[in-house]
Amino acid sequence: MDVPALFLEAGIDPSALDDADRRWPTETVNCLWSMAARRSGNPAIALANPQAVDPGHYGVVGYAMMSSSNLLTGLERLIRYLGLVSDAASISLVPGDGGRFVRIDLFGGSTAVPRQRSEYAMLTLLKYCRWMTGRSLRPHSVWFTYPVPEDMRPYDEAFQAPSAFEQEFNGFCVSDQDLLSKLPTAIPQLAELHDRVALAALDKLKSPRAAYKAQEAILKRLQDGEPRRADVAGDLMLSDHTFKRRLVEEGTSFSELVDATRRELAQQYLTQTNLGLMEIVYLLGYSDQSNFFRACMRWFGEPPGKYRSHANAS
Repeated sequence: MDVPALFLEAGIDPSALDDADRRWPTETVNCLWSMAARRSGNPAIALANPQAVDPGHYGVVGYAMMSSSNLLTGLERLIRYLGLVSDAASISLVPGDGGRFVRIDLFGGSTAVPRQRSEYAMLTLLKYCRWMTGRSLRPHSVWFTYPVPEDMRPYDEAFQAPSAFEQEFNGFCVSDQDLLSKLPTAIPQLAELHDRVALAALDKLKSPRAAYKAQEAILKRLQDGEPRRADVAGDLMLSDHTFKRRLVEEGTSFSELVDATRRELAQQYLTQTNLGLMEIVYLLGYSDQSNFFRACMRWFGEPPGKYRSHANAS
């Protein structure tokens, strides 16, 4: 396959892949995996190279994991700093038979997560665990939420464990013995340093606040009509699910942000006498003048013409 062309068609600029802070909408990543599976004719394409390991895949989070005392502590660090790796994923440790399941949930936004994306996430994490432990770590079992595939060979080769399908979640079960065994890469002094670096990176990622950045994106989109939350989330390189969650955490909602942005702009535009009311309606993304009039009554307690007269008089 022409990989650069595939990325471009999915909406990902290959030249931006080296930017560790760059994010793409989760729907775009779903599209990429679906296209790759379809055009390769290989539904198990995500499992095509089970032996390859890239220690830098998780960035600073990977270094924090490998300097941990054991695999369990490393996985707990991954969960703590997962926001640095992806804002469209959730990892948790679930009690299992003789160990714990490493459960991986991916959020697809407005589209379904293709099985290849889930398989890649699971195998990538398992390969990194194997690399850290320095041995061929074999899970007790591997769970998948979808039906049994026609060809089981890629699964047997990649995971080297019994696979079960149509299960409650996607994940693999690691024994307590493997979880608590000492990592050969463990360096306690470096673990503290990596924690500080990861925490600083998380703070940087969260600042400025999502609401502040969203208002900038809303402002740019208003002239195209009513902004859609999923589109603004994409502008911020966030999944719609993560964007909504962050706004809730910050005590606001997308509709409140749109309304606040329009109110601020309306106050500015109504003091500019060179702008007609219909122009302002357009600039604020309203479909008709009546919606703008009702908003002004709610914001200022008077219609736009009267507010303009009072504002300019003062």
